[in-house]
Amino acid sequence: MYNNENWREYTLEEICLRKGQYGIAESSIPYQSDLPRYLRITDITDDGFLKNDGKVSVSVNANQYEKYLLEKNDIVFARTGASAGRSYVYEETVEPLIVAGFLIRYKLNPIIVDPRFMRYFTISSDYKNWVDSIATGSTRPNINQKMFSSMKILLPSMGEQKRIVEILDSLENKVKKNNTMITILEEQAQAIFKSWFIDFEARKDEEFVDSELGRLPKGWQVNSLENIATFKNGIAMQKFRPETKQDSLPVLKIKELRANKTDSSSDRCAVDIPKEVLIENGDIIFSWSGSLLVEVWTGGTAGLNQHLFKVSSNKYNKWFYYYWTKFFLNQFVAIARDRATTMGHIKRSHLKEAKVLIPDDVTLGEMDKVMNPIVSKIINLGVQNKKLEELRDTLLPKLMSGEIRIEEAVETE
Repeated sequence: MYNNENWREYTLEEICLRKGQYGIAESSIPYQSDLPRYLRITDITDDGFLKNDGKVSVSVNANQYEKYLLEKNDIVFARTGASAGRSYVYEETVEPLIVAGFLIRYKLNPIIVDPRFMRYFTISSDYKNWVDSIATGSTRPNINQKMFSSMKILLPSMGEQKRIVEILDSLENKVKKNNTMITILEEQAQAIFKSWFIDFEARKDEEFVDSELGRLPKGWQVNSLENIATFKNGIAMQKFRPETKQDSLPVLKIKELRANKTDSSSDRCAVDIPKEVLIENGDIIFSWSGSLLVEVWTGGTAGLNQHLFKVSSNKYNKWFYYYWTKFFLNQFVAIARDRATTMGHIKRSHLKEAKVLIPDDVTLGEMDKVMNPIVSKIINLGVQNKKLEELRDTLLPKLMSGEIRIEEAVETE
């Protein structure tokens, strides 16, 4: 039995300066920088971070602004739906945020609890187990203000809270640095791709010939996206239900692709699924229905669900079919939007209609030398992030319960 005699159990209400407050139920409007941003459940990640895409605003009067504006030491909880329990601790560095109606806001007492410690508590397995046990409603889970207020939290001294936060922050900061580098590498690769295949910057002094797409460097060919790669559709994984969770794999759906990882809420499938839909790190995944995305997967072994393509090729290197697919993504999104009578999607015929340029073998070989290391670096950084997050998730419940004291924690620097 571990020793946590210096820790004390509180309820959420006991570590807050005021009772929980429901957000304002107003309609969102397109984002405007001169209006406050409207904070909704969908703006918060499972790890308690604020998303920067899909922002919306809300128009409120002065009294509403003062009442529902997030402030220092505030934490909000999602109270309904599949995301019930999701939380966000307000950071003063972000823009003004008005709390939406499906969120409950609390003001933490910084004398008792470090808000950053609270954020880690709310992504721990203990907290998630509490959410699963308390959420009511068979079809739409719900946790009301009274339930949240009575939630129990084990806290050490403020000094130990801060030391725990420092350890966990060191891991997350490495992940953030890796993500920044991944973004830089992606932008670099796409700029190089554009200079080669759109602007022909390195070929301006070469001989050009006519083609169906206009004038191209001599020796280059026009083909279709469909012909440079295999687009293998996923399968309905509910047909491959596992007998036990231990003998299973997470299912890769659009939600997982968007986050580039699976989590405890991901569906599971049997391990003996067809090899063609078994996904590994470094595979290129293309969501062709609903939310259209193209990503390099680094979230570990998984089973590919329907509405997602695994893109591969026996002839061309990964960068070539990845960036060509990405090049046509906006066009595919527009096609899907026009077809969105139910759920917008593209068809295989659209892959055939998407025309790509194929350089001569010598030029393609030179391009491989430039692009292969970039894509490999992106994959390696993504895999490293997964390992860092797994280490964080292993340490988290032990640090947050006192099972591992600070002096016993692993060295992360």
